[in-house]
Amino acid sequence: MALIHYLARIPFDFGAISTLGEEIAALGIKRPLLVTDQGVANAGILQRALDAAKPGTPVVFDQTPENPTEYALETCLDIWRDKGCDGAIALGGGSPIDLAKAVALITSHGGKLADYNVKTGGSAGIGKVSPQIAIPTAAGTGAEVGRACVMSLKDGSKCVAVNLNMVADTVICDPELTLSLPPRLTAATGIDALSHGVETYCSPWDNPPAAALALDAARRAAKWLPVAVQDGQNRQARWEMMMAALMGGMCLQKALGSAHAMANPLGELHLHHGTLIGVVLPHVLRFNRDHAMAALSDLRAAMRVPEGTETHDWMLKFVGSLGLPTKLSEMGVSEQVLPEMAQKASKDHLSATNPRPADAEDYLALLRAAF
Repeated sequence: MALIHYLARIPFDFGAISTLGEEIAALGIKRPLLVTDQGVANAGILQRALDAAKPGTPVVFDQTPENPTEYALETCLDIWRDKGCDGAIALGGGSPIDLAKAVALITSHGGKLADYNVKTGGSAGIGKVSPQIAIPTAAGTGAEVGRACVMSLKDGSKCVAVNLNMVADTVICDPELTLSLPPRLTAATGIDALSHGVETYCSPWDNPPAAALALDAARRAAKWLPVAVQDGQNRQARWEMMMAALMGGMCLQKALGSAHAMANPLGELHLHHGTLIGVVLPHVLRFNRDHAMAALSDLRAAMRVPEGTETHDWMLKFVGSLGLPTKLSEMGVSEQVLPEMAQKASKDHLSATNPRPADAEDYLALLRAAF
């Protein structure tokens, strides 16, 4: 049985951030905690959000690490309690958005994030969380409409909490906030958006609306990501990439596959998620070639892969053309960690929805090929 569920109010266009004050009031939030990072603050985007939030005055936490951590979550929870906050605003990429989701979860449910780990069945008990507004400043993760929250715990492991109740109540998508994103980060986040379309479309789960969104996300990203990387001021490219990322987040309910199953443990090495995806995705496409032929045929047409070119070869060249690494060794990954990463990938919940079953030996072969 397919579970088809779409929710969230989404103002989308250039200048949409100007609605922030109205959206805060509509949710009845009196004292929001705004979660962001130093990059967003230094780019002037934080001040734009604070101006747009008026007459409200959010409490700001601007120290979100590159990958959200349990330590950062505890700091946010202390601020929430000390300042009497009653709602969360996420401003940034996937890290601030995931951190804000965790804040909304724990402030409404109590306990620790590990209590809600999808791998132990804890996510099933997640009900309505504290009010949230998500404002993405990059076009990539789709976390703004995603059901998952990924975080590094104190013991170094990754915890993933997944439930539709964790989707933000309101998502403000303003492509203007992405105009200053550097080419390398534009490419790395954009590859993540493209991969969401590709992997969810290949997933064996049946969800036709999500599949339609996935195919269109892949089409938009394949066409417009190179333009956005080459000319960051191209407003149409930025609009199209933010839409591709949004669609990529919406289709995640159809589930991902082996590229993300490998990127999750590799991310524990403090490596950028989208860059990792760009390295491993071509090898996963090769691995899945004979097990998702119909899906890959549709994707080839959507992404305009030239006739006679293998999808995985095209993807490898596409990633390289954006100036991104195409080998794990280029990212500083040690060959010695590959067996451990393979074991963790085989146990990742996203491995179960890859179109071709994969065990630890398969993942080790894939990782060595990507190395």
